[in-house]
Amino acid sequence: PLEIALLMPTFLSSNQMLLLNRAIEELEKEKLERDEEKVRYLGEKMPALQLSGLSLAELQNLCKQLHAKIDIVDEERFDCESKAMSGMEGRKKMFDAAGGGQ
Repeated sequence: PLEIALLMPTFLSSNQMLLLNRAIEELEKEKLERDEEKVRYLGEKMPALQLSGLSLAELQNLCKQLHAKIDIVDEERFDCESKAMSGMEGRKKMFDAAGGGQ
């Protein structure tokens, strides 16, 4: 908050400064809560791997399975990004065609 406070314009009234400081505090609190929720969620959905006692072949098989899952997630992420970009490009073309791009 200090770096943000240093950037605040000096023309704000004291009430505006109080409101702005309160908003900054709330945003930081929300960020911490989101980070804690993310850790909690991942802890529930992705339990720690139990690797002790596994043979080399079992570890290699586990690595192959994890890499396959990573590949699937990467493909899905790429598909989502492609769809999002395609939609944005379509909206840009419509906007330009309507004369909004000049």
